[in-house]
Amino acid sequence: MKATEAVDWVDPARWRATPAAERLRLLRLVQANIDRYFDELVAADCRAKGIDPANPADAHQVGTGVQRVLVPVPVNVAAAIDLYEGLVRGRPLQPLAVTPAGDGRFDVRVSPRGKDRLLNSDRSDVLRVVGEPRRVDPYAKPGGIVAVLGAGNVASSFEMIRALFVDGYVAVHKPHPLNEDADRVWEKVLQPLVDVHAVAFCPADEGRELTQDPRLSKIYFTGGTGSAKAIMEATDTELVSECGGNNPCIVVPGDRPWTEREIRHQALQIATIVTISGGSICGRTQTLVTSRHWPQRRQLLDAITVALRDLTPGSSTSYPGVDKTFAAFRDAYPSGRIVQPADGRPASQVMVIEDVGTEGFALDNEAFCQVMSEVALDVPPDAGTFLPAATEFANDKLLGTLAATILIDEDTKKAHAATVNRAVSDLRYGAIGVNTMPPVVWTNPYLIWGGNEEGRAFVSGRGNFGNLLGYENAEKSIVVSGFTSPGHLIMTSKRGWLDLSTRFARYAIRPTWTRLFALAYAATRAGFRRAGS
Repeated sequence: MKATEAVDWVDPARWRATPAAERLRLLRLVQANIDRYFDELVAADCRAKGIDPANPADAHQVGTGVQRVLVPVPVNVAAAIDLYEGLVRGRPLQPLAVTPAGDGRFDVRVSPRGKDRLLNSDRSDVLRVVGEPRRVDPYAKPGGIVAVLGAGNVASSFEMIRALFVDGYVAVHKPHPLNEDADRVWEKVLQPLVDVHAVAFCPADEGRELTQDPRLSKIYFTGGTGSAKAIMEATDTELVSECGGNNPCIVVPGDRPWTEREIRHQALQIATIVTISGGSICGRTQTLVTSRHWPQRRQLLDAITVALRDLTPGSSTSYPGVDKTFAAFRDAYPSGRIVQPADGRPASQVMVIEDVGTEGFALDNEAFCQVMSEVALDVPPDAGTFLPAATEFANDKLLGTLAATILIDEDTKKAHAATVNRAVSDLRYGAIGVNTMPPVVWTNPYLIWGGNEEGRAFVSGRGNFGNLLGYENAEKSIVVSGFTSPGHLIMTSKRGWLDLSTRFARYAIRPTWTRLFALAYAATRAGFRRAGS
């Protein structure tokens, strides 16, 4: 239906009056539908990305597609089911812990919980809030109509679930033109919500008509900064947006040398996040921040090159326009090293630019493709000196405020706990990963995802998505895991990645014990496969 008809269809008053038990029933119908249309969603995403599901050489890229399209919405549905089960029972879902964080802030530990604790036993997911923690029930929120504008790189919009079940809105979804096929499948998945006038869909070319409809309460947008600014100029409706940026990974020199195994693990983790989905994800690491004087700096950089070339399968870059961005980085840094993965996948070259300095093109631009740069700070290689300097650099010199990572071995982290805590507090980013990559924040409905730009120029967006428990004044998300956690996002084989992704998606859709054991088995097998297999 047209955008105007879609806005006509949704009924915020009816949704507001829908009791928790009925919303819970609808969530379970949607959950069953995701299982039902699993294969159709994967096929639609593969068509959009030019991936051949029947080609073994593309198996890992199919696996990434599975994670891209079939994890974000299901984990939000499953969490919303937990939320509404609590509302129905009259026992609201509670945080795991609340502790003071200094400066009038509090850390609310929200996950992992339930069966997920077995998958992530060494992980802690925290929502940092400003002031005494206060929660707002979904039914206490004003509601209204929200337009959800789908992203181009991800063929699913978890913002729909969050808008409906966390924020109390009804939703009209407009897909990105690249994902219209997938959107038609999602319309079938969400049909129970369409039937009760809580959701409607409109065509990809109806963006202007939708965003300028005066009946909208908010617009949820994921995409480029330029597009977000254009929307804000064309309408007075509040825009909640996530627009990416140049995300740093701060590599803290150890009080002791890292072992060969630790170097290899971190190289694999970095190589995976740099190349997954052809580099076209908002939360990817783009800039490594190191100490020029760290004795193991060269060893880590060489290990990353080996991981990119020999240990992780190549991923094709397919997002429109990124070839021009890649060329612009190559023009700006002709000495940058081009790494071709050994499997020879088309359009899978990675550009590695070492020691780019503390000013310039690589700092001021988001790549959104397979480009990784390194900034070697002229700072002594001890955590107490380096980490504050790296934090200041990341805050002041890099584009955007979306996501940052700190890599620090357990011994050094323990010895410099106050310094690490200060850095986590001082980093002006919406998502902070300590020994894990921030995209784990993106799908977690208990956390928030978005920039941290209060009082700064618009780059990474305004507002945030998530916050299942409804805390006011949420400032940032913090995820801490073990230095070499088995739960880290590491892709070392093609078939293994597909198997792992499929089992993970099935578990995300319906987190049963049977699916958990199947996921654990797939993870074990994936660890024994090689990059070319």
